[in-house]
Order: sequence, then C-alpha cells, then structure tokens
Amino acid sequence: MSPDTLQTDIKEGVATIRMNRPDVHNAFDDALIAALTAELRRLDQMPEVRVIVLAANGKSFSAGADLHWMQRMAKYSREENLRDAMALAGLMRTLDGVKKPTVARVQGAAFGGGVGLVACCDIAIASKEATFSLSEVRLGLIPSVISPYVIAAIGEREARRYFLTAERFDAEEARRIGLVHDVADSGVLDEAVTKIVGNLLKGGPQALAAAKKLIADVSRRSMDDALSAETARRIAAIRVESEGQEGLAAYFEKRKPNWS
Repeated sequence: MSPDTLQTDIKEGVATIRMNRPDVHNAFDDALIAALTAELRRLDQMPEVRVIVLAANGKSFSAGADLHWMQRMAKYSREENLRDAMALAGLMRTLDGVKKPTVARVQGAAFGGGVGLVACCDIAIASKEATFSLSEVRLGLIPSVISPYVIAAIGEREARRYFLTAERFDAEEARRIGLVHDVADSGVLDEAVTKIVGNLLKGGPQALAAAKKLIADVSRRSMDDALSAETARRIAAIRVESEGQEGLAAYFEKRKPNWS
C-alpha cells in the first residue's frame, strides 16, 4: 500500500482511514481501490480495532472515478472493463461486509462511487457543506456496482429520482432520504463522529459483528458473488457501447453529448 494513497491511524480501538488524494478530490483509480480494499481487510482482522472510520483529506470526500482512470477505461475491451469493474465491486463488498462497525465522515463532495462508499458504511455523518450526486447517466453510464448498497440506503423510490436525474443534493437532503444519519456544522463534525464512535465502543465486539450479520441476513439479499459479478458485468458492458463511449468522449472533450 502506498503511504501517499491512504493514511491510517489506530487509537484507543478506533482505526481511521483517510483517503489521501486531495489534489484529485480523492477520486478512485485502480491503486486506491486496491489499497483501500487491502486496508479494510487488514483492519478487520485486527482484534485491537473495534471501529473503522472512513474519512478523507482535502475539500472532497470522494469525487468518484479518477479522470485518468476513466480515460483508460474508455479504451478498454469488454473483458478488461469487467476485470476493472470487479475490483471496484470487491471494494464495495469488502466495505459493506467487514465485521467491525464502520462510520463514514463526509466533509465534502461525494459523487458517484463516493456515494457508494457512504452507503456501504454502517453509519454516515456529513458536514453541512457536503454535497452528493449519482452523476453516471450524464456520462452515458450507470451506477451499477454501487447500486445494491445505495438502493438499500435510500430506497427504490429515491433511487428512481437520483439515479435518473443525476442532480446534486445537499447534506440535509441526504439525511432525508437515508443516505446519511446526521448532519453537523463543519466545526463540530469530528465531535459528532466521536459521539457515534463512543456509542459503538460500548457494544460487545462479538455482538456488534453478530448484529451486522443479522441485519444483512434478514433485511435484504446478501451481497454474493453472483450479484457482485452481475453489477460489474452491466457497467463493463455499457462502457463499451456507443452511448457510453460518446458520453465519456464528450466529457473529456468538454462538449455536450449527442443526446443533449
């Protein structure tokens, strides 16, 4: 894991992972996906870690896909896109499935896959300045890999709006639809996260893990290999189709797509 990509601090049972690519708004690329997946798995195996906080340095929580990574993907074959999408699907499934309680500390913009990270965490606390968007359709794509988690968080009805309009919404709207649990002033965001973490630390570690498994087992379909592979297949397919290619080309050429 590159020390420049992630920063992890473990203190008094709490592991805080900070995405550390502020110059690109903590956007995903293959290196960040691999590093974050590995770090989550490592921390989940550490008995001294009781709670995992996912945070980010800089103005943004995560802007979704990195531009250079997107440019590479636009030239990938369907098979290469599938392999790439499966890595992102693996990250989301790992974050969703860790045994330790997870808390998202959202201090700024969370777009695309960044929304997926928020939805995969057990609890999400956002700053009033945070903004959100599921912007994929404006690129001729779909939020496929993150869809099981986001729909579980906000419900089908709100997904019909925000998956299709790709409009931006603020932290209060994110709380209304269920994407985040609490909204705090930026100056007291850490205090709000600390309060939640304190409540989590009062629970028995085994009981917390069992409670998480109980929720997954009784509330919705578990995220299994078949569903993970299916969501990856769908985004890989649409990326190489004409509309996906046109959407990506228009974005990088700073013009409107041909359907606009």
